[in-house]
Amino acid sequence: MYLPILSTGLYAQTPTDYSLPQNWASRPGAYPIGLAQHLKDTSLHAKADVFYVYPTLNTKKSDKRWNVPLTDAAQQAKVLETALPFQGSAFAEAGRFFAPFYRSAHLRSYYVADPQGRAALELAYADVRAAFLYYLEHHNNGRPIILAGHSQGSTHCGLLLQEFFDGKPLQSQLVAAYLPGIGVSTLDFKNIPLLSTPAATGGFITWNTFKKRIDRSSYDKWYKGKAVVNPVSWTIESVAPKTAHKGFLYFDNHIYPQLFDTHLIDGAIWIERPKGKFFFLSLTMRNYHIGDINLFWQDIHDNAILRAASFDEK
Repeated sequence: MYLPILSTGLYAQTPTDYSLPQNWASRPGAYPIGLAQHLKDTSLHAKADVFYVYPTLNTKKSDKRWNVPLTDAAQQAKVLETALPFQGSAFAEAGRFFAPFYRSAHLRSYYVADPQGRAALELAYADVRAAFLYYLEHHNNGRPIILAGHSQGSTHCGLLLQEFFDGKPLQSQLVAAYLPGIGVSTLDFKNIPLLSTPAATGGFITWNTFKKRIDRSSYDKWYKGKAVVNPVSWTIESVAPKTAHKGFLYFDNHIYPQLFDTHLIDGAIWIERPKGKFFFLSLTMRNYHIGDINLFWQDIHDNAILRAASFDEK
């Protein structure tokens, strides 16, 4: 995955109308059940906002569509029952939580030279951009902002960061941008730094998770040489010990701490194979891309709250 340079054709797209409540997967005061089962609704007292963009969920080769319509019930179910509970929830207590539905691009958009793939990403970003503009105009009112995504969601959050924050007045409101699951370079931004201490604000954080036996083809193509921070220590130190790992949110809705050491390498991280009930699950996975957030759920949850508090104290 990468942070693409999109063409000016982006602005010719017809974006979704985000004045309509049904086009939001989550908004303050209307958190879906899958999100609320883990968290409190912080709408009434939070001082920051979280704008979360979910990852690519349309991955089947048999799905020939380039983008998923907002009316697709299966896609909405994946967002509400998987992406929000196991990813968005990690950030949601750090601020008022906003998550738009959008016409996400199919996974093949990243892998093929067909110009329709680039057009699909542009259409998806046109929706995310429209949702963010609606949020700014109707909800933000000068509040601090956390951007959070994963995979394609991080692509779109990275583009928001470039277009609206980098060297712009809105940069003064940036708590942090969490951009796991894509290859991000420090050169992608002119004024927004990589944050390499736990409470730092005003920049971005990114990582990509591999096994000890690294999936070399993915690593070499997407991540080697890119920016990375360890999502346990929130530094660029080489190892965060198992004892520092705060918790993996597993599909049984339990959080399991101290499961693995987390090693930082050039452009990525790798973790040791989790023991116990997770051992055989890990055998079937080429890498841990799908778990970039829920493997470190409690670590991210606590860090997002810390950064929001740190920003408020400035």
